[in-house]
Order: sequence, then C-alpha cells, then structure tokens
Amino acid sequence: MWLKLFFLLLYFVVLFVLSRIFEAVVWYETGVFATQLVDPVTLSYKKLKTILESRGLGHSGLPGGKDVSELVEKSGELTQGELYSAMKKEKEQTEAGDVETTLFNGEAHFYELVEDTKDGIWLVQVIAQNREAPLSKSSWGKMVRKVSQFGIRTGTFNCSSDHRSCIKRGWQRSTLVMSAPQTSASKGKVMLKEYDGWRIDTEHIFRWITSHVAHRIKTLRRSDQLMEEWRYDSARPVKMFLFARLPQPPAFFSSLSVKFTGRIDFIFVDICRWSNFSSLSDIGVTRSPAYILKMPEGTYRYGNSFGEFLSLAAMDVFLRSVQPEVNDLFVLSLLLINLLAWMDLFITQGATIKRFVVLIRTLGTYNSILLVSWLPVLALLQLPYLDSLYGYSLKLLRYADTTTLASLVRADWIFYSSHPALFLSTYLAHGLLVDYFEKKRRCGSRSQEDSSTNLEWLASLWDWYASYLLHPITSFQQVPSDLSDWEEDPSFLFERLAFPDLWLRPLVNMDYMKALPTWRLSVEPPSPPAGPRRDSSEGPPPSCDVSASLDGGGVAKRELCDWSEWPPSVLPCSECVVCLENFENGELLMGLPCGHAFHQHCIVVWLAAGRHCCPVCRWPSYKKKTAATPPMD
Repeated sequence: MWLKLFFLLLYFVVLFVLSRIFEAVVWYETGVFATQLVDPVTLSYKKLKTILESRGLGHSGLPGGKDVSELVEKSGELTQGELYSAMKKEKEQTEAGDVETTLFNGEAHFYELVEDTKDGIWLVQVIAQNREAPLSKSSWGKMVRKVSQFGIRTGTFNCSSDHRSCIKRGWQRSTLVMSAPQTSASKGKVMLKEYDGWRIDTEHIFRWITSHVAHRIKTLRRSDQLMEEWRYDSARPVKMFLFARLPQPPAFFSSLSVKFTGRIDFIFVDICRWSNFSSLSDIGVTRSPAYILKMPEGTYRYGNSFGEFLSLAAMDVFLRSVQPEVNDLFVLSLLLINLLAWMDLFITQGATIKRFVVLIRTLGTYNSILLVSWLPVLALLQLPYLDSLYGYSLKLLRYADTTTLASLVRADWIFYSSHPALFLSTYLAHGLLVDYFEKKRRCGSRSQEDSSTNLEWLASLWDWYASYLLHPITSFQQVPSDLSDWEEDPSFLFERLAFPDLWLRPLVNMDYMKALPTWRLSVEPPSPPAGPRRDSSEGPPPSCDVSASLDGGGVAKRELCDWSEWPPSVLPCSECVVCLENFENGELLMGLPCGHAFHQHCIVVWLAAGRHCCPVCRWPSYKKKTAATPPMD
C-alpha cells in the first residue's frame, strides 16, 4: 500500500515537472508565456469572434472588427493561454461533428431530467404532432455545439410519443423551451420559458437564453448597493463580483451562477454610469473589468495567476477548489483511489494474466473500502456540532487555494484534462518504469510464482479455485478412488465429516511444497575411541542417534551424521515426530520454514491432509521466517 502511494505521488511530481518543461519549451520557441497578455487589436476578426463565443458574448450586431476588439477588452483581459485554449476547443468541435443530445420518450422522462434538475440549464426542442421541428438538423446541431460549452444540456421532445403531455403543457406548435432554477437558493424551483421570438436562428436564440439566465444574477448600479453587498454576511460568506461596462454578464459567468447555486453568490456590478468611483477604490478595485472573489479571509482577484482564464472550465475548477461540496471531494477521492489501484498492474511481478487478476481484485477491494468509508463521513457531516470544524476546514482550504502553487496545480489539472491522451501515455510510461525497477529490486529474491508463465499461473489459479469449491473433500485425498473403504466401513465417511475444522481450514495453494528443502541423510561410522569412554554427565556427543549396536565388548557404536548435507536453516535432529522413528542412512528428509525436519513422505502426507502447519511448533508451513526470528523448537 505504501509502495503504491509512493509511486503515485512520484507520478504527480513527474506531471508537475513535465508541465514546467512544456512551458519552458513554448517560451523558448515563441518567446511568450501562457499568462502573457494579448492585445485584442492585433488579432484577426476570426480569433476575436472565437474569444467572444468562448466567453458567451453576442457579436452579431457589431459592425466592424474595432467594435469586436473593444467588446473583448470590456469583458476581461486576454492571455495567451486563453487564446490557445479557445482556438483548440473550436478546432475540436469542428472535427467532432454532431454533439449528443437527449431524446425524451415521455412526460416522466422529461420531468426527471429537466424539471427535477435544480442546478442545471436545459434547452429542449419541442416537435408538435404532425409538425416539423423549429430548427433544421444542421441549425439544431450548431445550436447544441454553441450552448454545450457553457454547460447547457439539450434534448428533443417529440409530441408524437406523448401527445397528451403536450396538450397539457400547451405545446400546440413546435417551439423551444428553456429551463433554469428560478432563485439562487439551493434546490429551488425550476422555471420553464418558451421562446417567443420571431426570428428562429442560433444567434437570437442564444441571446434569449443568456438574457434569461443573466436575470438570476443580482445587478448593482449604485455605490450604496455595492457597500451593502460588500459587507460580510455569515449566511452568504463567499461572493463572486464582476465589475464591468457591459449590458449583461458573459454567458460563462451566468452559467456558473447556476452550477454553484447555494454555494457562491454571483453579483454583477454595472459601472457604465457609475458616479462614485472612490467607493471602488476603497474596496481595492482600481481597474475594470475585474473578477473579485470576496471571502471571509479577504479578497482575491481572479485572472492574475496561472491557468485563470475567462472560461467556464477554468473558473469552474477555481471555484470548486475554494468552495467544494461533498460530491466534488468524493469524485476526487474516487479518481485517486483508482489511480492507486492501477499501480498494482505494474508492481505485481509474474505472468500477465496474474497481473490483471490482481488488478481486478485490488480495484474491487479499494472501491468497496472507499464507499464504506464515505458512509460514516456523510453521517458525521449531518451533525450540527461539526459545523465549526467544517468552517475551519474550508478556511484552511481557501488559504491554500489562493497561493501560487495552487494556481499551478489547477493549471496542470486543466491542461491534462484537455489532453487525456498525454495523461494516459505518461501514466503508462511511469508504470513501465515502476515495473522495470521492481524487477531489478526483486531480481535477487524472485520466487517461482514470479517467473511462471501464463499457462502455469492459470493452472495454479485453477487448482486454488477447485480447492475453494471442493474444500470439504480435501480431507479425503488419501481415500482410494474406488470408495471400497467406505463400503466396508461407512463410519469412515461420517468420521471425516464430523471434524469441525473441515470447513475452517485456510485455503492454501499446495505449490509451496515444491520449494521446501529436501535432502538425503548421509551417516558414517566413527573410528574407535582412543581414550576412556565419555561420561554421560558430560553431555551427548555431536552425533546423530541414527542407529546403535553393541560389539563383543558391549561398547556402543554410533553413526555420525554428515551435518554439511543439512540446509543451514534446518535444526539438527535425530527423529521424525510424525512417525516417531529415528532417521536412517539414505532416507529422504524435508524441512519446514520453522526449522524442523521430518521424513519426506511423512510430512507430505501431513500437509496434504490440510494441516498446513509444523507438527512441532504449529508455525505455518507456507510462511517464511525472517532471519531475525529464531526457529521455534
């Protein structure tokens, strides 16, 4: 677990360093940074149009490129990073083609997704019975691509599938319907608005959508209103202010007000006819446009750090980091725990099939533990006594998220999220390096299982699975297959079934017996003693009591064991405790990890019966002992 955690943290460090290398390469080739400002006057009309569409500002009524560049300046400063992101996104939308849209099959489906969704915006195309759609297929596809970049979901309701519902709602003709939360309260009432414009084109429809969504945002036009909203309010501690000379806020700003309903208040300060500019200086607003986040800890000007673009995705990541909800934390923990589990694919050594089997087991285990761990957390968050702890946690999080390091992490998150192929390829390359170093680290102590092939490992897996299914029958391995003994003595079967440990023995792979040390005993007769006989009080001689005989004078002769043949981890002994017989010359012996030796055929029968432990000390016969642990006698 700790090894996987170390490799995952190392991978995040590699991603961070790789992003800085990319920035250095871009600066070396072009001489610009992502945070460098761009003068809109120097851009072409196509690029200016792309920037306005990414911010959600209408430009159809503007006569020339100068007016378009002025609108870009009024909506906010433009950086090289935002320009690159907007051009890349437009290219991806062009290459992707049609965007998926929901097809409603009836009233219940419509209510569940549209009216019961309290934190989203929907645009639904209603096709009346025996009528044509209000927009052509190409125009509807263009409309879907335009609104989807602001988090607006789309769908089509065909009245031929539920004509009664259309009559009930008054949809007698084909039309467009928009749904959005009516208030800024969490889980508030959803309003449905039907398009009543006389021009059915994408630009007018989009302007109609943005105007209705913008009405949800509180608009301030006087200094006394600003001072009232600027004061700290414990019920609404976090507020996002936009100071600009615009008729209405950009669509990305309005869409975020819907996504963060109940968490952050969005306020638009229209300074087109502002008279008291000293009030702006008093609160630290020295220039416009300005996106100011007002928190209990102070104010933060959005757009001055890395990755803080004027787009829905960039500001969404920023606001989620400073004011997260439980679902955001759960999704983040789910991502991290799965990245951690996938490290098992590279850390595990051996056959390829073994790696994937271990990976599936780890994914199931980690995700189950994560889900079970979140249940008490959700229960604790409901307790009113923990409100202060929750508030202090958010305070510390906001302090950390307004630092330069946090802005770099957010910029990297946005970059790798928009380049998933790069993220997956770097994760794979990191995993292959982890696999290489793990092989080098284990090269001196590779087990037989690590070097087995796919077929060998599958065979051992099948043996384990069969042992799992037929575990009660493992005690009958020594019974003849023709069941003759059972017929002669039926009590034999009942005696076996009566053992309570039949179902409780651990399921152990029998392959470990192949790795147990095995050797043949070698003894030799000693030369006749030159001196007087050894007194028994002086202790036994350094010999093995393998066999004894008496010569004509009654002097005992002992055969000395050749201890050089014994494995160094096995204790010298003279008797097998299974059969209680002394070891004889030439017999095959076997040792266990605990250090005790037995007749090879005796201990094999003992272990095959399901008793996977030493007959002397009960140490598990499949578990190795460390060098620091002395053998148990």
